[in-house]
Amino acid sequence: MAALGFALSLAACVGGSAPAPVPQPTRPVTPTPTAAPSPASQAASSYYARVQSVLLSRGLLRTDGGGPDTPFTDRMLADNFMTIALYDEYARGPGGPVQRQTPSLLRRWDQPVRVGLRFGASVPPAQRSTDTARIASYLARLASLTSHPIRLDDANPNFWVYIVSEDERQALAPEIRAALPGLTPAEVAGIVDMPLSTYCLVYALSGNGTGSGVYSQAFAVIRAEHPDLMRLSCIHEEIAQGLGLANDSPRARPSIFNDDEEFALLTAQDEMMLRILYNPALRPGMTETEARPIVNALATQMVAGPS
Repeated sequence: MAALGFALSLAACVGGSAPAPVPQPTRPVTPTPTAAPSPASQAASSYYARVQSVLLSRGLLRTDGGGPDTPFTDRMLADNFMTIALYDEYARGPGGPVQRQTPSLLRRWDQPVRVGLRFGASVPPAQRSTDTARIASYLARLASLTSHPIRLDDANPNFWVYIVSEDERQALAPEIRAALPGLTPAEVAGIVDMPLSTYCLVYALSGNGTGSGVYSQAFAVIRAEHPDLMRLSCIHEEIAQGLGLANDSPRARPSIFNDDEEFALLTAQDEMMLRILYNPALRPGMTETEARPIVNALATQMVAGPS
């Protein structure tokens, strides 16, 4: 990590609870247009439609943000924040990222987050309009929660969001290397060859060699083949994780930072964690020991009554 001059975070939405059912980029991905999706893209669309159907049939992919059945205390909020914000879900390895929880520093953005939205040629105009409107609305919500500038900016992005098909993602290597030049060939290949079990992912870079924990670039990939709710779920999770909530925890509930897929969209607890992350009492680069007493106090302020 140190040899590359920055700290790397990788967050990926990976299927778990449902069994498998039977120089800077300045332009969108533009593979040769085809009259119909490729067989690989059609197969992926069918697969994710079945995945979403199975998850919904089990009462998962909730959109209510949590309720009386998902209570949490200030202690639970603080503990979940510490796990999600100060640990990484993946570690770097010679063959690419390895799923292994490792301690890290507190990371977030200090400059405005400028999101560049890039669509593959396979995404029809109506879907592009819907996705753009949803992402713009979500960014405004995140900006309000964090009191940090976060907005769409196709002219000068530092956080790229690519919505692409199977074939388009496999042609993304030049754009990935231009946006995140410090990635190894194995890490680039991990994005290009993303398995079906990975629904979406985001890489975020911090430090620029200083160990400051300040994010400077991020790159998210969302599958164009996803049905509507899984697509929106990926948008919610990957952008929020690219802001600094990089890990997942099986204890976090209600939360999208949990691979059980119970919640599809940002929850009330997730909102509190984002508010804590961007509170001025915390600073990028803090260790778990430094951050813990501040996080405990902030969590107590946010949740009524002692734990």
